[in-house]
Amino acid sequence: MPRCRLSIRRQGRARSGAGHRRAPHPGRAGRRRFGVAAGVLFTCLAVVTGVFMARAQSGPSSQGRTVAGPSSPHGTATAGTPSLPGPSSSATTTSSPRAKPSPSPDARKSPKAGASPSRAAAQPKAATAGKRTITLVNRLDQTIWPAIAADPKHPVEATGWVLRPGASLSFSIPDHWDVRLWARTGCSFDAAGNGDCLSGGCGRFQCGSTWGEFPSTLAEFNLNAWNGMDFYDVSLVEGNNLPMWINSYGGSSRDKLDANGCSAAGCTRDANATCPTKLQRVRGGRVVACLSACLVFKTDQTCCTGAYAARPQCVPSSWPVDSAAVFKKAEPFAYSYVNDDATSVLTCSGECGYRVTWGVSP
Repeated sequence: MPRCRLSIRRQGRARSGAGHRRAPHPGRAGRRRFGVAAGVLFTCLAVVTGVFMARAQSGPSSQGRTVAGPSSPHGTATAGTPSLPGPSSSATTTSSPRAKPSPSPDARKSPKAGASPSRAAAQPKAATAGKRTITLVNRLDQTIWPAIAADPKHPVEATGWVLRPGASLSFSIPDHWDVRLWARTGCSFDAAGNGDCLSGGCGRFQCGSTWGEFPSTLAEFNLNAWNGMDFYDVSLVEGNNLPMWINSYGGSSRDKLDANGCSAAGCTRDANATCPTKLQRVRGGRVVACLSACLVFKTDQTCCTGAYAARPQCVPSSWPVDSAAVFKKAEPFAYSYVNDDATSVLTCSGECGYRVTWGVSP
C-alpha cells in the first residue's frame, strides 16, 4: 500500500517536469494520463485485494495453533469437556480446513502453511532451561484421575488429568516446584468439570489449588530446595488410596528404586489389601482407601501432636491400631507417619526428571 502511493506521486512529478517540452495534443495527453492513472489504481486494488485474501485464509490456521498448540501434550480439557484430556488429545482434535482439496488457487500455492501446525503439535516439546519433565504412568487395571494442588509461584499447564489403564502422559515442571501430586478414583464429572470421586476428590476435574480428600497416596516434590538438590517422597502419612512409587532419571544421583517399584527394603504393594477393618474406607461395596490412625482416632497420641509431638513420645506401636506398620510393609520406601524421615526422604541432584507410577510390583 505505501509503495502504491509513492509510485503515483513520482509519476505526477515526472509529468510536471515534462511541461518544458513541446505540449502534446491535449486530448491524447489526457487520455494517456488517464490510462496511466487507471493502470496504477487497478494495480493497487489488486495488491490490496490479494493482501486481504491472504489474511483471511491465514486467520483460522493461526487461531487453531493458539487453541491447540504443542505445549499441551497432556491434552488439558477446555471448558465443558472434562473427559477430553489424554496424552495426545490436543494434537488430534483440531484439523485444518486447507488439508482438504480446494479449488482455490491460493490454497494450492501454500500447502506447507497448512501442514506445519500439525507437525508441530505431533512433536513433544523439548525441555527448556529451568524446566524438567514429569511422566505419569498408570499400571493399574482401573482408570485414575491424577491431580496436583498448584504451586501459585511456579504454575503448570493443568492441575487435573485422566489416565486409563496402561496409559501415560508427560508435562513440564519448573525448578523450585513445591507440590503434592495424587490420583483420584471412581470419578464422574459433568460438562462444567464439577463432580465427585470415590477417593481423593477435590470437587472438580481441574483441582487448581484445592487439595483432594484424605486419605490419598501423595507424591511430594520440592525441586532445587537446597544446593541444587531435589527432595521427593511418597507419603502415606494421611493414608493410602493407591499404590505408588517414584523413579528419578537424568541427574547425577542414582535412582533409589528400580523400574518395578522395588528398593533394597522391598517392593510396592497395595495397602488397601491388608488394611485393618478399623482403618478401612468402604464405598461402593469395596475398600477404596486405608486411613491413618490419626484420621480415625484424631488424638494427640496418634497424630504426634501436643504432648506427643517430640520424637521419643511419638510411638506408632502404642497406638490403638498401628497404621504406620501397615503402610511401611506395603511401601517400605514411603513415609508411614510424620517422623519416618530416615527411610523415606529421597534426593536427586542435577536437574532430574521424574516418573510417577501407580501400580504394584510384578
